Amino acid sequence: MNERDDGIIVRTRPLTETSLIVHWLTASQGRLSTVAKGARRTKSQFKGKLDLFFESEIFIQPSRRSDLHTLKEIQTLSTHDALRRNINSLNLLAHGVQLIEKTTETEAPLPGIHAIVSSLLGHLDDADVRPALVYGLEIKLLNELGLGPALNEQHLSQSARELLEQMAVLHWRAITKLKPTRKAATEAGNFLQQCWAEQLGFQPKLRAELVAM
Repeated sequence: MNERDDGIIVRTRPLTETSLIVHWLTASQGRLSTVAKGARRTKSQFKGKLDLFFESEIFIQPSRRSDLHTLKEIQTLSTHDALRRNINSLNLLAHGVQLIEKTTETEAPLPGIHAIVSSLLGHLDDADVRPALVYGLEIKLLNELGLGPALNEQHLSQSARELLEQMAVLHWRAITKLKPTRKAATEAGNFLQQCWAEQLGFQPKLRAELVAM
């Protein structure tokens, strides 16, 4: 029996001359992989529906033997075309995907994480990337994953702590309208960098470029 879910495409790669492997971030099943049989054929039912960061309603046939399931049907909900014209937006999303992939297991429900990424996609349809969005994404993911430290127990100035608390709960547009001092923003950014370095064991490559904009 096919299973329904809402998914965001986070990666694709060829499997054969005619088929693709599609990696998803879904609302109900978290990160999962599907094979889209015949997707590379000219007249495929999947043609034009399997691009990076498309949001879709999907129906999959679960595999009993592996973690690669079969994509049976797909209905595109949003293509987020503007992303493909903005390398900074793509880099921000790639940064977020890396953080998620390194801190979660496959096929574990991640409804909150899916909601964070989906809302960010909607914001980036008509907004530019700013360092505040990087910090907002990082603190939201930390908290949703249960990895966020208690801010009142950290060696943070009051202004940096309040900034992090605001970014954790505000929507993206409101985050970009915050006007912290440079000192508070730098302190908050350095704190988040340290938090993620401790979780990952390395510094994400895209982060430095994103926060330098």
